[in-house]
Amino acid sequence: MQERLWRQNPNQRELKSMSESIIAVDESNYESEVEQSTIPVVIDFWAPWCGPCLALMPTVEAVASMYKGKIKVVKINVDENKALFEPFGVRGIPYLVVVEQGKAPRQIKQHTRTRLAMEFDEILLGSA
Repeated sequence: MQERLWRQNPNQRELKSMSESIIAVDESNYESEVEQSTIPVVIDFWAPWCGPCLALMPTVEAVASMYKGKIKVVKINVDENKALFEPFGVRGIPYLVVVEQGKAPRQIKQHTRTRLAMEFDEILLGSA
């Protein structure tokens, strides 16, 4: 069973599964989930200690649910996957990037629910 989106429990400091719309990616499944994806992929680079990352989770989850099956949303924990985030030039988190076959990766800089939905719409229009 694949691991999914995680939320840190401040009392127990454990990570809990939260959504089936978002896939946790590491070196073992990066190629199959991102590079071989037939639909556009949005990568959310994050860390469990990052307050802004945790605050962004509900927004990313809501938008991922709206576009499930059309755009794949994955999360990469930067603490555990240095080899995966370095090629994208990640300097700070949260960091969202769009990966589409045959196109250069593109950063998503606006993180509001409305703006993310607009970005996802633009991705779909560009993929048609």
